[in-house]
Amino acid sequence: MAGGLGPKKVDVSWATEESGLIFAISVKTINFRDSRSQNFQKNLTNRRSDMLMESVTLHRRFPFAVLAGLLILDHQAASDDTKTRRSTFENAHSRYRLFTGRDDPAGRDEQFERLLIMLVDANKFQPSFSAYDVGAPETAIPMETVFDELISLVATRNPDFYEAADGKLVKP
Repeated sequence: MAGGLGPKKVDVSWATEESGLIFAISVKTINFRDSRSQNFQKNLTNRRSDMLMESVTLHRRFPFAVLAGLLILDHQAASDDTKTRRSTFENAHSRYRLFTGRDDPAGRDEQFERLLIMLVDANKFQPSFSAYDVGAPETAIPMETVFDELISLVATRNPDFYEAADGKLVKP
């Protein structure tokens, strides 16, 4: 995807010839413990930098685009705290909080409209995941709710082309 600071690969995108980029999702993961520290924090800052560069690049060229970010952590990142350090999950919430909640196309380019942290248990017998708005580590939210809100925001940003109805985009 061509962006304001050069081309950028995006994990999920929706663009049209008329509007350009309408919607995109950036996905970053940290799945393994660092062998030295035995926690999941080693690449937390790098993942944040990657996501922010994507957001700035895309918002500069497409200010009306709705961008969502997903930081996916192994579920054990919620319990890798020590006596001197919070868990990776808690640290991610505080480090990423500033970069979510862009509700105006004229807002800060480095902010995502919605930024979530997901905890994933990739257990092959009973896999599971939970999603959290950045800044709200105590309350898991259903992905259906997340996508309904993103669809509503896409419709709000593109009122000449779409309306949101029952979690779907429809022509007005």
